[in-house]
Amino acid sequence: MASEPIYRIKFLNQNEVYEIYALNVYQSDLWGFLEVENFVFGSQSSLLVDPSEEKLKKQFEEVERSYIPMQAIIRIDEVKHEGVAKITEAKGTVTQFPVMPPRPRS
Repeated sequence: MASEPIYRIKFLNQNEVYEIYALNVYQSDLWGFLEVENFVFGSQSSLLVDPSEEKLKKQFEEVERSYIPMQAIIRIDEVKHEGVAKITEAKGTVTQFPVMPPRPRS
């Protein structure tokens, strides 16, 4: 029997690129958002501790479901194993998709 797929989600958040792993990714009922559930982090038994992964664990520890704006998504991959969740600085090559401002009501 095939194991449950794991998704690697990369997205922009305040000039940083977040790379997280989750078991469930959906298009949300909230227009323009992606729903991410069941976050997966590295095992607790590791001797080396990555500060950015610890920051992400802390940030998402009580989150059941996260709604990420579609324009912030960089990439979603289905992977065989979870990796190390991390936060990296966004370089000049990554830009958010432009969003049209709302039209004024007449």
